Amino acid sequence: MTTARPAGSTVKVAAVQSAATDDRDQNIHRALDGIARAAEAGAKLVCLQELFASLYFCQSEDPALFALAEPFPGPTTDAVAAAARRHRVAVVSPFFERRAPGLFHNSTAVIDEDGRILGVYRKMHIPEDPSFYEKYFFTPGEATALPAAGESVLSQDGFGMFRTRSAAVGPLICWDQWYPEAARIVSLLGAEVLCYPTAIGWLAHEKDELGEAQREAWEIMHRAHAIANGVFVVAANRVGTESSIEFWGNSLICDPFGRVLARGSTSESEVLVAECDLSLIERTRCDWPFLRDRRIDAYRGITSRFLGGRPGSP
Repeated sequence: MTTARPAGSTVKVAAVQSAATDDRDQNIHRALDGIARAAEAGAKLVCLQELFASLYFCQSEDPALFALAEPFPGPTTDAVAAAARRHRVAVVSPFFERRAPGLFHNSTAVIDEDGRILGVYRKMHIPEDPSFYEKYFFTPGEATALPAAGESVLSQDGFGMFRTRSAAVGPLICWDQWYPEAARIVSLLGAEVLCYPTAIGWLAHEKDELGEAQREAWEIMHRAHAIANGVFVVAANRVGTESSIEFWGNSLICDPFGRVLARGSTSESEVLVAECDLSLIERTRCDWPFLRDRRIDAYRGITSRFLGGRPGSP
């Protein structure tokens, strides 16, 4: 159960955006440095970018790339857990998971301030687009809580809320960000901060015509999730050009009114930090009672693939 926060219940939240290289150790070092810098700025919750330990490898269907995967817990989560414990900060830490022989996930661990791993969320919505061939690599997953999870809550649909010492976190990953259903369910589980590790960018042949519209749509979706659910939203995206993709950065943190509290640049590696007053969730939901007025008796159609008739039919 999520209780109302008293006025002034603030927590600093951070997003780490950076360029990646083909040097795994260097990528992890950059992430750990970002955690340290966020903690130095007072952050108590840090969101890292999707698959931060490597280049975004899903641009080709190469079976040799499965060698990048690791178990859970594994070397990357161990390194981040040690940093979380050292700096007393909770971390949403993505990684490429080898769950079993031939079974792989795009995953993120949720790690509390004392270094305990509360659980893992395995990306539910898997894209398959030019240069984003994720269906080749990843199986859709679910949230799993570990014994240390405490008051964390899982839904029967596979989503999860993990309660860190500073905030109730709803982890989702990149392509999940286009689905209001995912944001709604995680919010209903009690999440106060939705965290979206992300790897999204422009393809060169589309950028001139569609680039700014794509980036704006991406930001608008995050802000809409915050407004519709009365929660804070953090998205951590990478920067730099990798093969055919120019990652557009623009990591952001926004409040339950959709106001952007911090926004990253298009091209620079940086750590964004914003102060989030968690009591604003209760105030916003009282003023705009979207959850109260939901017609849960009228939404059975949402589980259908399509409700319209055939083209040309009545």
